[in-house]
Amino acid sequence: MCGVVAVFTGKANCPYYAKAELLADYLQVNLPDFRVHKITRHPDEWEQWLHDICEMNGWEHRQSPIIWRELLDRGGKGLLLGGVNDFLEYAQHYYGITSMMLSEEMSDIAEENLQEHIETEKEEEEIKSLIRPLQIWITSASAPICYQLIPLLASGEVFGMTTEISIHLLDTDQFKEVLCSIVMEAEDMAFPLLHSISEHTEIDKAFIQADIIIVLDDVLLNREVQSLENYIREVSEICQVYAPLIEKNAKSEVRVISSGKTFVNLKAMMIMTYGPSIKPANVIAVATSWENAARAMLARKLNMNTAGVKDVIVWGNITGCNYIDLSHAKLYGYDCAIWGPANFPHPLLNMIYDSEWIHSAFLSAQCSLSSRVCHSVGMLPAHGVATVLRHWYHGSPPGEIISVGILTEGQFCIPEGIVFSMPVRFQNGNWEVVTELEINETTQEVLGHLAHELIQEKLIALKEIKEMHPYGADKITSKNYLHQEMESLSTGSL
Repeated sequence: MCGVVAVFTGKANCPYYAKAELLADYLQVNLPDFRVHKITRHPDEWEQWLHDICEMNGWEHRQSPIIWRELLDRGGKGLLLGGVNDFLEYAQHYYGITSMMLSEEMSDIAEENLQEHIETEKEEEEIKSLIRPLQIWITSASAPICYQLIPLLASGEVFGMTTEISIHLLDTDQFKEVLCSIVMEAEDMAFPLLHSISEHTEIDKAFIQADIIIVLDDVLLNREVQSLENYIREVSEICQVYAPLIEKNAKSEVRVISSGKTFVNLKAMMIMTYGPSIKPANVIAVATSWENAARAMLARKLNMNTAGVKDVIVWGNITGCNYIDLSHAKLYGYDCAIWGPANFPHPLLNMIYDSEWIHSAFLSAQCSLSSRVCHSVGMLPAHGVATVLRHWYHGSPPGEIISVGILTEGQFCIPEGIVFSMPVRFQNGNWEVVTELEINETTQEVLGHLAHELIQEKLIALKEIKEMHPYGADKITSKNYLHQEMESLSTGSL
C-alpha cells in the first residue's frame, strides 16, 4: 500500500469498527508505508452519513464500518475495500496478519469509542461557543448600500482582523430573491472573517441577539404626491415596528445606526421614542457621506490628497437642512510655504486665499453635494457607515473629530430632545461631544434655524403618535409628558 492511506469510518459504538480499527493501528505502527485516517460518527448520524458518502462515490455498502483506500499523490475517487471482513482478508492476503480479538473485547472498545466520541464532540462545541461573532442586522437589505457595505464589514477593516461577524439581511418577501443572491455571492467570496450570512423576511424574528443594527429604510420623496406629514408617518410606522423588536430580541447593549437618503435623524429619534429601553447613546445617525463629499471637494480645490483634509463638521439635519462648517477644518501634509512635521496642521480657511470661493462657490455647491450624496449608488454611504463603526469600536484617530447625529442635551445651545448632527470623538467604545469648540454668533444663529426643522419634524411625529395611540402615547414615548414635550418644543428659543 505504498503511497496510500486507508480510511476507516464507522459508528462510534460499532464493535466491528473497533476490531478493524485496532488491526489498522497495528499495521500502521509496524508498516512504514501504511497510513490510517479514522472517522467516527454518532449512531444517530451514521445512516444518513453512510448514504451520502456512498451516493457521492457511487458505492454500495449497508453497514458499519466502511473502509476505502485513497491515493496520496493525486486526487480522484477512493477505492472501496468494503467492511470488516473484507479488510481482514486484505490484511491476511498482503501482510499475513489478522485479528484474534474476542467479541467481549470488541464490545468494550466500542463503548470506549462512543464515550470518547461524545466527549470530543462536546469539546468541539465548547470551542465553537468561544467563537462569538458579532451579530450584525441590516434592514432594507436589498438597497445598493448594503451590497457595497458587506465587503467592508467582512474584510476585517472595520472590526479588526480577529473579529468574526455574522450578517443578517432583513427585507420584505418581495426582495427575498435579491437577498438570496447577495447571500450566495458573499459566501462565494469566502471572506475569512464572515462566520455566516443569511436572509430574513419574517419580521417577528428580526434582530435576534443583535450586536449592531444598521437601519437603511428610506421613503420615496415626491412632494407633488404626498405631504411632509405623510412621509413622516411612513418613517414613524417603520420605527414603530422595529423599536419593540429591538427591545425584545437584540442584546441590551445593541448599537443602532441610522443611514440612508431620507429622514436619517428622524429615524434615530423615532427608534428611541418607540424603544424607551434602548440606550440613547447607542443610537446615532451617520453624516459621514456629507463630510467625505465636502472634503473631496476641498481637496480638489487645493490640489491635495483628500486624506489630509480633517475636521469638516456637518451640523443639523443630515438628510435635510444642514450646514457644512469649515471654521475648524485643518489640512495635514499641505504643500505651502510653511512646513512642519507630518502631524502639523494648517487651518483650512487660512490656506484658501480665495475667500470669495468659500462664500459663494462652496456654499452654493452644497446643493451639488446634496445631489451627489443623495444620488450615490451605495459606495459613499457604505463607506460612511463603515467609518463610523470603525471609530465606534476602535476609537477616533488622535485629535480627529467626526460628525454624527445624536440626541441633544443642550450642547451648543441647541434645544434638548432632538437628533442633531454635531462633532464627536469616539473612545473606548463610547462617544463624547466636542463641546470645547468655539462657535461664533453667525454659526450659532445657523444652528438655531437648523434645529427648527428638526423640531417641526418631531412635533409632527409626536402628533402622529398621539393620533395613532390616543390612550397610550405616554407609554410609547416612555415618559408622561407628551403634551408638555410638544408645548416646550413649539415655544423653545431658537
